[in-house]
Amino acid sequence: QVQLVESGGGLVQAGGSLRLSCAASGSIFSINAMGWYRQAPGKQRELVATITSGGSTNYADSVKGRFTISRDNAKNTVYLQMNSLKPEDTAVYYCNADLRALGSYWSNRYWGQGTQVTVST
Repeated sequence: QVQLVESGGGLVQAGGSLRLSCAASGSIFSINAMGWYRQAPGKQRELVATITSGGSTNYADSVKGRFTISRDNAKNTVYLQMNSLKPEDTAVYYCNADLRALGSYWSNRYWGQGTQVTVST
């Protein structure tokens, strides 16, 4: 069984910073891309940032220059450093991993439970 557990969300004032973490655990054979998505109330879930196993990154235009995604492959953990936060960044942030579980022939996408980020004015 595979789990993704996020941490690091909370309440912060506009202009502040937060760092999210997501650790994958369980019967994992390999992890390909990892990423962060977010969903604000009344809106669809959207991509925030992704990172491949080799370290290539991709960001939504709305967070470029403010957010940084990174990963520690030895710890099966992905991070999202969020700086210069804005009220419009308020959302539930979800971790995602494209990984192959032990005993499986293919990869599947797994999701964390989500962590709330609230940015006040």
